[in-house]
Amino acid sequence: MKITNLNIEGVITIEPDLFLDKRGFFYESFNFAKFNSVIKGDISFVFDCESLSKKGTIRGLHYQKKPFEQGKLVRVVQGAVYDVIVDLRMHSKTFGFSDMVTLSAENKKILWIPPGLAHGFQALEETTKMQYKITNFYEKSSEVTIKYNDPNLKIDWPILDPIFMSDKDLNGLSFNEFIKIQKKND
Repeated sequence: MKITNLNIEGVITIEPDLFLDKRGFFYESFNFAKFNSVIKGDISFVFDCESLSKKGTIRGLHYQKKPFEQGKLVRVVQGAVYDVIVDLRMHSKTFGFSDMVTLSAENKKILWIPPGLAHGFQALEETTKMQYKITNFYEKSSEVTIKYNDPNLKIDWPILDPIFMSDKDLNGLSFNEFIKIQKKND
């Protein structure tokens, strides 16, 4: 297993050991003890999700406020995504930083996104399936969407036309609006 630290504090990619033979391949996509050893924590996941997106779809940037923050362990089982993470932890040394990584069925990378970060992705292939393990339940009153194209975040989305998005994602908060709300609530 290969672990790579990304630029945002606590975000890692995991490249599992892959066993190939004439039948195909096998790998361990999740092991509770190994995962907690790698992140030096005690994380439990409360539910799993799966999404199917067509090429060009952007989902995010999604975040849940305290006490409903969510950590996510994500991977692509079909197709590929350009995955984006934004640090929204006000007191983090990487606050406001964005990080990007390509996850695909081919590279089998698994991405750990700690609580306190916004997450989004763009599907790079026509039929892209993602699977998520999530540490906290969804709470609508805690949900925040950050505008996917906020210039402060400097996200260079690879597909500009066509883009498919939900109304919620199209109408997200600017990064500056998010900061004002956070400061007011602190």
